Amino acid sequence: MLELLRRDEQSPEIPVRFYRTEAGTAPVLDWLRGLGKDDRHTIGLDLMRVQFGWPIGRPLVRSLKDGLGEVRSSLPSQRIARLILCFHGQMLVVLHGFIKKTQKRPRMTWPWQNGE
Repeated sequence: MLELLRRDEQSPEIPVRFYRTEAGTAPVLDWLRGLGKDDRHTIGLDLMRVQFGWPIGRPLVRSLKDGLGEVRSSLPSQRIARLILCFHGQMLVVLHGFIKKTQKRPRMTWPWQNGE
């Protein structure tokens, strides 16, 4: 689905909306507000690149299953953020945001390793 959206010549940008719950809260916006100013700025610039430069691919945007996409942001705080998004009509909808955790498996310690 991400590949199917085409901008018309009259509209240089894709409208962006953040998912809202039935209660009216926007969890992604709440998450963003909890980040530092520099990290928010970086994520905002990356989202703007998608909004004004679609279609765009790796390394900024990765296509996921079922019409979802992932915006990848390398933050000044030395962390990696992800935004999960989709298209609804001619609109980009940001569904979820999170800080990526390491892919390294934690080192397991066993009782017999310490001579116990």
